[in-house]
Amino acid sequence: MSAGSDCRPQTFTKPALGEKEAAELVDRVFGLKVSWLRLLPSYDDQNFHVRVSTNSGAAGGAEEFVLKITNSEDSREPELIEVQTQAMMFLGAEGFPSATPHLTKDGHIMSLESGDTGSENRKFMVRLLTYLPGTPVAKITPTTELLFEIGKLAASLDKALAEKFHHPSVKSLHRGQFIWNLANVPLLDQYIYALGQNKHRAVVEQVIEQFKEKVIPKLSSFRACINHGDLNDHNILVASSCDSLQSPQYRVSGILDFSDMSYGYYVFEVAIAIMYMMVESPDPLAVGGHVLAGFESVVPLTAQERGALFLLVSGRFAQSLVIAAHTALLYPENKEYLMVTAKTGWKHLVTMFEVGQEAVERKWFDTARSYT
Repeated sequence: MSAGSDCRPQTFTKPALGEKEAAELVDRVFGLKVSWLRLLPSYDDQNFHVRVSTNSGAAGGAEEFVLKITNSEDSREPELIEVQTQAMMFLGAEGFPSATPHLTKDGHIMSLESGDTGSENRKFMVRLLTYLPGTPVAKITPTTELLFEIGKLAASLDKALAEKFHHPSVKSLHRGQFIWNLANVPLLDQYIYALGQNKHRAVVEQVIEQFKEKVIPKLSSFRACINHGDLNDHNILVASSCDSLQSPQYRVSGILDFSDMSYGYYVFEVAIAIMYMMVESPDPLAVGGHVLAGFESVVPLTAQERGALFLLVSGRFAQSLVIAAHTALLYPENKEYLMVTAKTGWKHLVTMFEVGQEAVERKWFDTARSYT
């Protein structure tokens, strides 16, 4: 759930195309005739689920895509979007369930298009990505097996990108002031006003201060990699692998939204995954150990990385809650989607601090140890 390309989330302009404009865009840029489309919920970009008519076969057929229209601020960084899209294609070739782009009529993976927003004529980067079927993790109750698989997926994805992905513009993923990079929790000071004066603000202030004191000085000791950066409960799709209603089994069927990709550290990815898997869980503090076990089955954490995990998870809660509150003030019409994490997120963050770092870590590490 990104919010702009740097530390100024208020500068982005979300596209606001109507359905007719979106259908015409698909026809003009990609040469495809839309038979059906609908708007998908989104944070700062605009996404449409699109079905197009095809002439293949005697009776014809249909294909499904996601039309992704990037906000005008991020669209100013075509190299970054190019790298993110190439990374999706690379991961797809490596066997990960990521979307791939449908080429434009000119044979490109994306196109910069004009769009009128108010009195200004802004430009938006447009891509047509394959539609991935599946159910968001947010819509189910994840089993411990699925939590393990999500942790394993997070580590495998980062490892593949770190070891095998090469692109001339990969340096664009060094996004020093990117508000959603977990190293930038201290930047939340600029947006904490959106919380008003209450107990939630006091907890976030505590998170930020401890993060500055205990995490920032240790960053140089963490192992670097490229992070997906947003493996949340809406960006991971699952499909049922058995028909049992009593004990459903799930497998990951899709990984969405690579717009938060940036250089970071392996421990960032597992912290982000733990935080978002906690959001919908009836027993949130128990989640971390299963995700950690899956992650460490591929990339075992060092002692220093493990020691930072509690504050990294807390830091991601703070990022999600503060930036959502700030953005909801700017776009009140999108408040319900923006504040989805806040429904349970505040309670989980407060609980983590009430229980305390030592007890929470003991629970996580004991659970992870049980797998070995």
